[in-house]
Order: sequence, then C-alpha cells, then structure tokens
Amino acid sequence: MTAALLTLTDMTLGYDRHPAVHHVSGRIERGSLTAIIGPNGAGKSTLLKGIAGAMSPLSGTLARTPGTRIAYLPQSAALDRSFPISLFDLVAAGLWHRTGAFGGLSHKDRHAVHEAFERVGLQGFERRTLDALSGGQLQRALFARLILQNADLILLDEPLAAIDTKTSADLLAMIEVWHAQGRTIIAVLHDMQIVRDHFPQSLLLARECVAHGATVDVLTENNLGRARQMIEAFDEEAHICAQESAS
Repeated sequence: MTAALLTLTDMTLGYDRHPAVHHVSGRIERGSLTAIIGPNGAGKSTLLKGIAGAMSPLSGTLARTPGTRIAYLPQSAALDRSFPISLFDLVAAGLWHRTGAFGGLSHKDRHAVHEAFERVGLQGFERRTLDALSGGQLQRALFARLILQNADLILLDEPLAAIDTKTSADLLAMIEVWHAQGRTIIAVLHDMQIVRDHFPQSLLLARECVAHGATVDVLTENNLGRARQMIEAFDEEAHICAQESAS
C-alpha cells in the first residue's frame, strides 16, 4: 500500500463552533490525484481549508507527513483584483519559501519567474496589473506561482471555474504533469466529466463523506443521489456534534 501523506480521523470543521463538515475520515496517499466533489453547500471548500491548515478541526484530527510543503490556491474570487501589484510580483511570491517575504530576487530567481510565465503562456504580461487581466489570464498567473512554490501537496479550490476552454485544457495538462512528477494534488471541482476523465480518485462530500476511492466507484448514480438527499436534509441550525462513544 502506498504511504499516506494525509490521514483524517473523525475530523469535524466549522465556523464559530457551528459544524460545516462532519466526522470525515480517510487517507490521501502520496502521489495521488483526487477530486473533491459534491452538491452546492456540501462543505468542499471548508474541507480543503482544513487540509491546508487554514482552519483547525472542531474535533478529530488531521495528520500530515512531517516536512510536507503545501501550496494552496483558493477560489479566484477571494483575490482582491484592485490590489496594486504587478503580475511579476504576484508570481514571484511563489519563491517566498526560499527568499523570505522581504528577500530580494537573484538573477537565478528572476529567470525562474520568467520561465514560469512562459510555461503558462503569459510571457510579456509581467508588468500588467491584476485588474487588466481576464479570468483565464489570472488563473494562468496563479498556476505560474504554484510552479515556483514547488510543493509536495497542491490544493486547488475550483481551479477551472469561469475560465475559457483553452485555459482549462492547459491547466489540466499542467495538473497532469505535476501528478506525473509524483506530487499529491487535491482539487475541488464541479464538472463530473472532467473528474471522470482526469482524476483517478474522488471524495464525494455532502457535509460528511459519502464515498471515497476510485472515481469509477465513487461517481455512481446511487452515491450522487444519496449526496443530494443528504444536503437537502441537512439542518443548518445543527449544534456542534459530539463524537460517538465506542460501544
């Protein structure tokens, strides 16, 4: 069995102690390519934030292999496009793990940044500002930053939302390159056909884990119907739930 990079044990996540994702358990194996899917309101982004370490569990645990370097790409809507920063500086921020927040860029670093621009098809865009970009161009720039982060675990929250078909295909190709390099990738996605075609593993979520494993086994009509029913029945006013005691 492949070694687990992440192990979730009865993990519950929420806001102001109000649960959003309940009692999720499972393993994410090193080098796997996994889609998190589920109906609207299923808690997909919340689970990804928990895996990223951006929020702490209300209960349960998340164990990560020591020394794992994480790159987390939130939804593009979370980025303030009015912020006065050049695209070069946005992408170069991917080198902070080796330069520090206030470290200067060496000639080698600047060359790496320009190479990242070329790999995502944005050469010549370095001095543009965020408000001058289309949605697809911005997402390409964010992927260029991910290239420079050189992380073991890459977390993507709706990376293909609201972008053109060509950009979507190019970014999927980049994800597959990372997978071939042995990186572990987890992405929140909505397009079931893309998941079936490109993601060998899936986790179907409906505030709790409905199914997790090979995509062909997870994306069944029975599982998808069950997920929809669970979301429709979910009580938004539910209190924090206690772990069940062992019988």
